[in-house]
Amino acid sequence: MEKAMLTEIVENAVYRIDENTRMVQKSLAHIDHEALWHVPNRAMNSIANLILHLCGNMGQYAIASLGNGSYKRQRDLEFSRRSGETKKELLQLLLDTVEKTKAAIQESTVEELLKKRKVQGYRFSGLGIVFHVVEHYSYHTGQIAYLVKQMKHIDLGFYDGIDLNAQ
Repeated sequence: MEKAMLTEIVENAVYRIDENTRMVQKSLAHIDHEALWHVPNRAMNSIANLILHLCGNMGQYAIASLGNGSYKRQRDLEFSRRSGETKKELLQLLLDTVEKTKAAIQESTVEELLKKRKVQGYRFSGLGIVFHVVEHYSYHTGQIAYLVKQMKHIDLGFYDGIDLNAQ
């Protein structure tokens, strides 16, 4: 029963990660390089900064900690950069990071998912890391979508063709 429950959690986490990736890709399709790096005000980040931050967070939590891999994070640079990679390069960085993150989650044993570890001064189980990664990715995906909608005055059509009122 325990293994079945953990399998279900992992499958749903990967689904949510894939959904966030789809929404980020759909959002990025509507902006150019200038919009990608645009910082609306001093209290906010550019979409590029958010993508760099997502990659850093997934790298630190999922790839390095949960997956016992190597990842050298430079968190301050995720937010301080004001130019750099193209949209294509940032999207590829995100896609590569997402694939490694999903692999770390999917390849985790029951023991790894239950094992406690320290990340950024917090103590999480492997499942806590999975929840954090999914929640964090969702949070910033919403910010990216909101910024694109605000800049372009468009509906991104995340659920076009799907009857969301169906029971």
